[in-house]
Amino acid sequence: MAAPSTPLGPFEDSAVSWATWTALMGFVGLIALALVAAGPAARVAGSDTLAAVTARLSRVAAVLGLLAVPAVLTGVAHAASASGGYDYAAAGNSLFDGSNDGRLSGLEVVLVLVAAALVAPLAVRRIAASAARRWLLAAGLCAGAIALGTTRFPDAVPDDWGRTIFETLMWMMHLLGGAVWIGGLAGLLLLAFPGAIAPVDRGAFWAPAIRRFSAAAMSCVGAIALSGLFLYWEHVDGLSQLLTTMYGRVLGVKILMFGTLLLIGAFNQFWLHPRIDALRAAGDERPLYAILVRKFPVTVAVETLLGLAVLFVAPFLHGSARNQAYQAGIAKHSTIAADDLPKLPVKDVSLSTWVWGTTETVALIVLLIAGYVISGYLARRRTAGRVTATANAQGELNAA
Repeated sequence: MAAPSTPLGPFEDSAVSWATWTALMGFVGLIALALVAAGPAARVAGSDTLAAVTARLSRVAAVLGLLAVPAVLTGVAHAASASGGYDYAAAGNSLFDGSNDGRLSGLEVVLVLVAAALVAPLAVRRIAASAARRWLLAAGLCAGAIALGTTRFPDAVPDDWGRTIFETLMWMMHLLGGAVWIGGLAGLLLLAFPGAIAPVDRGAFWAPAIRRFSAAAMSCVGAIALSGLFLYWEHVDGLSQLLTTMYGRVLGVKILMFGTLLLIGAFNQFWLHPRIDALRAAGDERPLYAILVRKFPVTVAVETLLGLAVLFVAPFLHGSARNQAYQAGIAKHSTIAADDLPKLPVKDVSLSTWVWGTTETVALIVLLIAGYVISGYLARRRTAGRVTATANAQGELNAA
């Protein structure tokens, strides 16, 4: 008997999932950027910059929140349709219908609407610079994060509460890490367009904003990597399955995209950001500064597109590589229909699993902290060198 096929699934299903993930994660990422990176940097630059930055990010976030509603309902409508189409009437009736799926879908729609309503007033610059700014952003972020989490909350009472809670925690780390990273990149790209930051305030804003976002992004990388390692352990048995199963091939493409994002991020962290800091500290407005400012939006745009590509690939991950390889082996010597083939039980967690997991966690945290410290050292070193060179040149000019 031929090995069972593991198709990627209909393209339109993945497109709907991509739209939902993009809207929800984009909302969370933009609000997180406004709250922890762009906002504090803009406050130092001035109240006008704070109002402009907050208003621009909040407007786009509110639109994404509203767009998430039809995207979620479209996915529910497709699942509710008996003919494989889109039954929106059935989708509306299924929200809060008493089933766990209905409650989760209803919560997702309601919470994202509440989140959008909370940040919508910040689209007005007067409110965006008021004392209510921080509270509205924080409340909107919490509502948006829970709405995002409902996509991975368990839809049935689990048999093993401990494992289910841990799996849900890993998924939340994966989703929120990706949201803050990819959504934050999109937010930085939005702020790079004219109109958000006055030319006179750009030097005071961009260096601390980039530095703050870099710290947040490194934390997100750690969350994604750790949760990704757990999900890899749970669904893949060995590197060979990355090539021999459809799940593994799709995951391999996702890993390659993620690796490319890391390389671009490392370039920004260890080369571009320290140079921007150094040039700003020295008051350098020569063409090199302009080149760096032009180069930064380009790298951010590439990172954003790669992040969106990762979100598009993710919905194609169906089942697990373990089961696909297991069923393919059985199918070679069996006449059982593909839909009736047995599946492997979930992996047992042993002491060695916890030891390896703890070791990976500690090693990754140490690596991220070392990277942040080294990049900060490079920035301070280049800043000191630039300031010294500028002072020497000014002294020579005065002497002449």
